[in-house]
Amino acid sequence: MAATTSNPKDRNLLAVIGDEDSVTGLLLAGIGHVDQNQKKNFLIVDAKTQTSVIESAFQDFTERKDVAILLINQHIAEKIRPTVDRYQAAFPALLEIPSKEHPYDPAKDSVLKRVQKLRGD
Repeated sequence: MAATTSNPKDRNLLAVIGDEDSVTGLLLAGIGHVDQNQKKNFLIVDAKTQTSVIESAFQDFTERKDVAILLINQHIAEKIRPTVDRYQAAFPALLEIPSKEHPYDPAKDSVLKRVQKLRGD
């Protein structure tokens, strides 16, 4: 059974760590999932959310075998930047996304930085 869960075809979920507007929009689009153990594939982050909670959710989502893509608001990724920058796995793919209040800044995107480094830019 463990061998089949590492198959990329078994990765059929999006996970998201984001502000309320971003997560709500994605949930309305249909990405929400709660398994039999009440484990969710999303975390809503607000001003009161501790960094340790964000880090824990990031670790959980990146270790899950059913998540294909992890979306994280870029301004939230900044709060755990060392952890995000260390993440190198192909699956789940990590995408930093903008939010309504915080536009996307390509200079802060760890994946884009890695691609530019590989290209020699």
